[in-house]
Parts: sequence; structure tokens; C-alpha cells
Amino acid sequence: MSNTETDVAALRCGPSVDGGRPAGALGVDVLSAREVPLGGPRAMHVRRTLPQRARTLIGAWCFADHFGPHQVTAQGAMDLPPHPHTGLQTVSWLFSGTFEHRDTLGTHAFIRPGEVNLMTGGYGIAHSEVSTPDTTVIHGVQLWVALPEEHRDAARDFQHHVPELAQVDGAGIRVFLGSLAGQTSPVRTFTPLLGTEIVIEPRATLTLAVDAAFEHGVLVDSGEIGLAGTPLRSAELGYVPPGADTVTMVNETDAPARTILLGGPPFEEEIVMWWNFIGRSHEDIVKAREDWEASSDRFGVIENSPVGRLPAPTLPNAVITPRRNPPTR
Repeated sequence: MSNTETDVAALRCGPSVDGGRPAGALGVDVLSAREVPLGGPRAMHVRRTLPQRARTLIGAWCFADHFGPHQVTAQGAMDLPPHPHTGLQTVSWLFSGTFEHRDTLGTHAFIRPGEVNLMTGGYGIAHSEVSTPDTTVIHGVQLWVALPEEHRDAARDFQHHVPELAQVDGAGIRVFLGSLAGQTSPVRTFTPLLGTEIVIEPRATLTLAVDAAFEHGVLVDSGEIGLAGTPLRSAELGYVPPGADTVTMVNETDAPARTILLGGPPFEEEIVMWWNFIGRSHEDIVKAREDWEASSDRFGVIENSPVGRLPAPTLPNAVITPRRNPPTR
């Protein structure tokens, strides 16, 4: 997915947080989302929880968009024309609907609920995502992973995986990246990561053993939960710093609660992130934009694309400065 905001700030890791709530029990920070339109007048709106001033990354997870349920017949389909990426991996996970994916590797694949597509855009890749004609509701998350310095110019790659559903203590778990609850994903990443969909049954309490070296984030898709005693509502993300060897989620309602659990060791490098590019300096971003606008071989060509390329926004009239997380408490 592209960050198709028309007014792209120097990374929106900077501007103020929209309605963030203070830390709750055991130091859980609650990050609220801001709504971002993707595209024109009938744009699909997404709820963005990463990045923001309070937190740029969770592990190497650097971008989290939560969208839908979006009614295609009333609000329009999703149609993201060819657009570029550098220095990152994209992770697509759907709750409903189907997207058609094409990229400059020559990949032609589909993204369906319960299946993960991970695309590596190190030195440069371009792709398009379009909802299929039979899709009536679009609902899911789009996540980005920052590549570490030694791998940020990695070769293009695409991986697809269908994780098994595991039933654990009143919850259904699908591990799409990393390992949890006896499940391990074969999808390759450049830093240790955890990415999991968890559906907690009504009135259930779930305690999971996790890596204490990881920091974790729990994004609530539907319902409400308590995370280590801190209430989280739909579209909020709860952050748990390193040091916890368990994560406990409680659903005290009469309806299931669906969440996305993310994790990884703190990413200590500073990054510059603007539009769809991640680098380490303002100059990295300028060069990537110039290469895209010039139709450079850096990003390749999507064969038989029915629509034209997405133009890059105008750069800000300021130097884009690197950012990292605030110190962990």
C-alpha cells in the first residue's frame, strides 16, 4: 500500500499525536490513530497509529495503517496504481476482501483474508494493489518494516504464506511473522519480528509467553480488551516496553475481540521516512524521489499495468531530519 497523502509531512513521526492517552498499568502506553485519506474525493480513509511523535517504531515495525470495514459499493474500490518503495518490507494482512498485487519482480498474486504477503523493497521496487471485482468489503491492516542499515539496499523479493489457525486458551491465533504459542512462520525478515492476528473469545483471558527482549504493540481491530490492565478500544494501539515475558489480554465483553500483536527488539537506528521511502538522510529521500520521477531502472516496470504510475508528492521546504524512538522508560 502507498502512503498517498497529498500533504506528506516529514514523516509524520513528528506532528502531534491525535488523542493519545497516558500510560496505564505496568507502563502500557496507549497510542490513538489519526485518520488519513488515501486518494481523491471518494478516498478510502485509514487509521494510522505508526509513526507518530510518541513512537516512531515498535521493533522494526515503522508504519501501521488500519482500514475498513470499507463498503466498496457505497465508498468505492481500492485502486492503488504503481508506486515505489525503498528501504522497507511491506506486510499486507486482510480481514475481508481480496486485493490483486503486481510488482516489478513480475509477481502477480492475490491477498486474501488469513494470508500474508510480504514484499521487500530494499534498493527499490514498485507495485500496485487493486481490490478485485467480487470484493464488497475491504478490511485489514497494512504494515511496514524498516530494513537495518546493512540490508536496506536488499534485492527485491516477494513471499506469500498461509498460517494455520491455532486455538489457545479461548483465542484463535494466526502467526504470520515470527514465533508464538508453538507456531512459527517461515516468512523471512531481516530483524527478529512478531506479527500475529489474535481473536479473543467473549469473556476470555489470554496470557501468552513472549520474548522479554522484544517491545510489543497490540492494535485492536474490533471490540475492546484490557492489555495488562489497561483498557484498549477499537483502533487504539497499546505499547508494552521490553522486559515483559508475558502479555495478558482480557476480553470482558460479550463479543469477540480481534487484535494484531506486533513485536521485535528495539530498532536502535535513526531513519528518515517520507512518502514511500525509508533512508538515513534527506539526500537519500531526494535521490529516491528523483529516480522514481525519472522512471529509473531502480524501481523497474510493472508489465501490462492498466493504469499509469503514481506521481511523487512535492518535497517539503525543509531538510527531513532522522528520527528515532524516545528513550524507553
